[in-house]
Order: sequence, then C-alpha cells, then structure tokens
Amino acid sequence: MKALQFDYQLSRYIFSKMAGKFIPSIYWTSKLSCLRFSEQSEPEIPSEHWVKVKVKYSGICGSDLNLIFLNDSPATSPFVSFPFTVGHEIVGEISQIGSQVSDFNVGDRVVIDPILSCASRGVNNPCSECIKGNFSLCIHKTEGDLSPGLLIGTCRDTGGGWSSYLVAHKSQVFKLPEAVDDLNGVMVEPFSCALHCVLRNPPAANDTVLVIGGGVIGICVIAAIRALDIPCKIVSLVKHPFQGQLASEYGANEVIFLRKTDYVKDLTKVLDSKVLKPLFGSDVIQGGANIVYECVGKKQSVNDALRFSKNGGKVVLLGLAGIMDGIDWTTVWLNELKVIGSFAYSTEMYQGRRMRTFDIAIELIRAGKVDLSPLITHRYPLEKYRSALETAAYKGNRSAIKVVFEP
Repeated sequence: MKALQFDYQLSRYIFSKMAGKFIPSIYWTSKLSCLRFSEQSEPEIPSEHWVKVKVKYSGICGSDLNLIFLNDSPATSPFVSFPFTVGHEIVGEISQIGSQVSDFNVGDRVVIDPILSCASRGVNNPCSECIKGNFSLCIHKTEGDLSPGLLIGTCRDTGGGWSSYLVAHKSQVFKLPEAVDDLNGVMVEPFSCALHCVLRNPPAANDTVLVIGGGVIGICVIAAIRALDIPCKIVSLVKHPFQGQLASEYGANEVIFLRKTDYVKDLTKVLDSKVLKPLFGSDVIQGGANIVYECVGKKQSVNDALRFSKNGGKVVLLGLAGIMDGIDWTTVWLNELKVIGSFAYSTEMYQGRRMRTFDIAIELIRAGKVDLSPLITHRYPLEKYRSALETAAYKGNRSAIKVVFEP
C-alpha cells in the first residue's frame, strides 16, 4: 500500500529548515525532506485485542502541518517513533478483527480515538490518569508493547490515516450509526477536541465568549457550545470572510475580522471594553470576555487572548503552540487570569454521566445537533498529497477549511 510517512534524519531536517525559509513547499515536495511517499506493507495487529481498519477518509490537521513545517517543539520528540505514517483524523471500515474483540464485526464503519494510552499499550497496571479516564494525560506514552507515540499517526507500529490501512486497539474504536455519514465521521476527532475543551471549561449562560481563530478547531468550538445548548454570547475573531460566514452559521453572535487595521477597536466595542494607550507598544484592553478560547497557537493570537480577557477571566489554549517569544504575560498576574491548556479528548461528564468524548460527539451528530460535513471543503487522493498539503497550508488562497485524503 502507499503511505505518507515522516522520517526524521538530521541531514534531512537541516536541509529542510534551511531551504524551507526560501521555498516553503520544499517541506513536502523535495525528496530530501523528512516527508516520504512510498510503498509500505500493511500494518499487522499487535495482539488479538486489536483490529485492522481500511481508511475511508483521513484529515489534515494543523498539528500535521506543524510537524511537516518542522515547527514542533523538541519537547514532543520523546513521544514519537520514526518512521511513522501521519494521520490521526480517521474514519474507516474494519477489515480484520482479533480473536479477543467481541463488540465489532468486519465491515463496521468506525472512527478511531488515536490516543495510545495504557490499554492500547498493554500496560497491566494502568496509570492514575487512565484509571480516571483521562487517557490524553497517560504517563506511559513511551512504554508497554508499542514503540513511543502520543497517538496513532506518530507511532511506527500502528500505521496512520495517510495510508490505506492502520491498526487500533479495541478500546480506541467507535462504531458509527447509520445517521452519521463518513464526512461527519472524519470530523469526530477534531470536534471531540473542541468538545473536551468546552465540557472541561464551560461558559455560563450569561458569559461573553471570545473564540480566536476561524479554522477547524475555532469553528468546532462554536459548534460545540451551540450543540450543548449553552446560550452565551459568542464573539469570533477570524482572518478570512469565508471563515466568518461559517462562524456565523455555526452560532457566533458577532464576527470580527483580523485583517482589518482597526480590529482592536471593533473587538473592544463588541466586548464592551475599552482601549488604554501605553507609553509604547500594543494597546492595553480594560475589560473583555469571560472565557477566551485560543485556537491558533501564534504569538499574536496568544497575546490577544491574554489582553482581551476580562479581570478574573479564563484563557483556554487549544492552538498548537511550541517555543514562542514575545508573549506579554503581564495581564495574567495583573488581572488574575486563569490560563489552562486543552489537549485532545478524554472522558467527560455529560448529562449526569461519564462518557468518552467520542461517544458524546457521535451522539450530538446522530441527534442532529450539529452537521460538520460542510467544513470539509477539499478532498484529494493520497497520490496528490502535494496539492493537498499546499491547499491545507495556504487555506486563504483556496477558501479551505478541512482538507482530507480519500485513499
């Protein structure tokens, strides 16, 4: 089968870093880059508790682009094993079942929770976080029966979505009901990221919420708030008009465009706050949103998240941020802000009971509370990965939201 893999080698890394400054497409077009499109053997199930899945669609995530552009922090490197097949947003069909798997059948349509925690790693004594259902916080991501890997799509043993087949432990597999089509299925993973964030950091009914970013995660945060029937005011800060249209359609009350030179004035007005002028530097904002969901992970977006949060407010960081200079943390202590990170998905309290985030996402889609298929704007066969990655990397040029492979 064909697979798109990432294989770190120092010489390739240095070449890509140097050449990529001048020709960014080097990261996915050069034979000397860390990205390789090649023929691979189908992955084998590691034990009888696993299944093999034939991929139908697999999304291109912002974290995948961060990887390809070599922007990941070295702090994440112990949690991967090379070479690995990229892709963790997956909908597919079960093609093989281990003898110890009883709840699934060959041919079932499924989505995959890619987190490789204690259960999938065969750890006999689960860590304290896995016992609590916080699988994304598992402390054994480098141990057990598998090579290191945060998730499927970063582990050399499991395969990944950017290929024809991958393997997954039975605890990672979620069956799709007929009412949830494949396009919504491939959106379950990013939607679960947003649900996890909102369920762990829910707005109150009368809160004003600021969502920074009009990409998939930013739109999914808005969709999650509305699907959960939280009647708060949502302000969306986006870059492109097509993003603003989607933000409105999914439930934002106000949309502010970042490209406008006076976006600070516009955002301050809708947040019922005011601008104070420092001796020099960026405007200081007095007042702001009760909760800010930062869904970009750039210097400007993080700074905006901190300064547009009201006194005593909360800033939730979803955007994938690595080593970042130039962040002004003054408001964190001056305004006693709560700053919290949100990673992936887990187990949540929902309607009085504990449920896996993926189960909640699937149920909300099945019940018609949200339809995420319009967010998929571009589909490419795996062989056209160069075009797919260019579209995903330069979304504004193509009015792209979610780009997916259909192997």
